[in-house]
Amino acid sequence: MSAPPDSYDSTRHPDLLAWLTERQTGFERWAHEAGGVTPFDFSNASLDALEDLVRESYTETEEITQQRRTLFIQGSVWYIGEVLCRRKGWVWKFEPDFDTGEVPPFYGETEAPGLLDTPCVGAPAAGPGEHWYPLNTLRRLLAEDDEVGNPMDERLVGMVEGWYDEEEDEDGEDQEGYAG
Repeated sequence: MSAPPDSYDSTRHPDLLAWLTERQTGFERWAHEAGGVTPFDFSNASLDALEDLVRESYTETEEITQQRRTLFIQGSVWYIGEVLCRRKGWVWKFEPDFDTGEVPPFYGETEAPGLLDTPCVGAPAAGPGEHWYPLNTLRRLLAEDDEVGNPMDERLVGMVEGWYDEEEDEDGEDQEGYAG
């Protein structure tokens, strides 16, 4: 990993741009192979269909992590992120590591701590930590417990529609948040 130059534009990372082009040009093929007759039209029904495919194909979050470079997972990551970009006006980004400020290899050969080597989406002017990582969204579909051990049953449509968009702070005021 290396520190990005001061002029680093997380929306213009060369590997991100190449990945986005590959996903866009391969979308119809991915959609046909993934869902057959299911129309992947960026609707809630298509998100439900994708969730069903993920739950049928994987049983544990680590399976998704281990197969994060496969065509199905890559297409699923793009699809979820693209739904968010279209619905919320967000953009694709490849952010430096939050802790170190370094830019990791894009979808590196080995799993990066925190899975920060994958693309994310967020508001164009979002600050550090205000991004949604679609790969983690896929993983959350299979997670049985949250970070503190509470049982959870996430739904893709609910995550995308904004279970995490508006959280109240301690004073009862709404705060914008991102899932990932």
